[in-house]
Amino acid sequence: MSRVMIIGAGGVGGVVTHKCAKVPEVFSEILLASRTIEKCERIRSQLSRPIETAQVDADNTSELAALMKSFSPELVINVALPYQDLTIMDACLETGVDYLDTANYEPPHEAKFCYKWQWDYHDRFKEKNLMALLGCGFDPGVTNIFCAHALKHHFDEIHTIDIVDCNAGDHGHPFATNFNPEINIREITARGKYYENGQWIETDPMAVHRTFDFPEIGPREMYLMYHEELESLAKNIPGVKRIRFWMTFSQEYLTHLRVLQNVGMTRIDPVDYEGTQVVPLKFLKSLLPDPSSLAENYKGKTCIGCVIEGVKDGRVRKYFVYNICDHAQCYREVKAQAISYTTGVPAMIGAMLMLQGKWRGEGVFNVEEFDPDPFMEALNHHGLPWHERFLD
Repeated sequence: MSRVMIIGAGGVGGVVTHKCAKVPEVFSEILLASRTIEKCERIRSQLSRPIETAQVDADNTSELAALMKSFSPELVINVALPYQDLTIMDACLETGVDYLDTANYEPPHEAKFCYKWQWDYHDRFKEKNLMALLGCGFDPGVTNIFCAHALKHHFDEIHTIDIVDCNAGDHGHPFATNFNPEINIREITARGKYYENGQWIETDPMAVHRTFDFPEIGPREMYLMYHEELESLAKNIPGVKRIRFWMTFSQEYLTHLRVLQNVGMTRIDPVDYEGTQVVPLKFLKSLLPDPSSLAENYKGKTCIGCVIEGVKDGRVRKYFVYNICDHAQCYREVKAQAISYTTGVPAMIGAMLMLQGKWRGEGVFNVEEFDPDPFMEALNHHGLPWHERFLD
């Protein structure tokens, strides 16, 4: 039995809290903390067991450390903004607490993300006999585990990985994002990038696309993007020759996004408005629907998986492993939509495996560095069942 502190009370934070509360034999005491205490209280009111809540500024390391010292958690689950990863990791080092997150660090003033900033913490966590687990959501997270599972059970060598992500749901709004609008739009408008033959190849944003037939959904147009799990998989899957990430978007969504870009609303640099410095993307975020508000009326399904090619016993093999998640079912269970659900459930599972001692290490790690079997088993048990097909 362990004490866990969850930082972030958005859609994903709500799912993590709900799911941790359902496993009291592991998560005996839960503290949910956020800058906005009202969000924590709303989540607490949905639960059938008591938890603690607190207000905290995740940009303030000393404030975080003080709360950690007061509550004494064994593990911090960070589902706040990616800008805050390093301050939370610093607080964990100061207080001797293990760390887990779902998305890698991004500097606030530059639309760039990579693992180096967090990988550089490895020796500091190791020296304090602490563990930090990075990217334990769905993509990154489950997609990395899918690759580790494939390598362990179905391949002698993996040559190519294509991560495919489709949200075929309908939330009823003309334009909205499924997670934090600021982070989502920064990610989508960035240049595409993929790994091939030891090199990183860049593309113009959304310039490369193809049609893919998703199970239970059908054909959808998907677009090549850069996503952080490409970086860790290129490092941790031996001999891989190419890794790409693809995500589907409707033409309506892309048209809205193109217009917003053309008029400057996706800029992340401050502009002067009547004597006040305003960041256009932050202002746009304030106008768009809160992603957690989409859940009640969301319909349809998501499909996220990995198409993997390689060799087994001297023969070429092609394999597809994936999950289907239903928005309406997620809302009925935890008052969330599927995007939050598919991120929050893996975070709870990773935390559970760390606290149970099934995944342990000293330093900073990505999920594919551990045994995939207990994680894959837990996915089936906790609401994200997976399916596999051999395509050769």
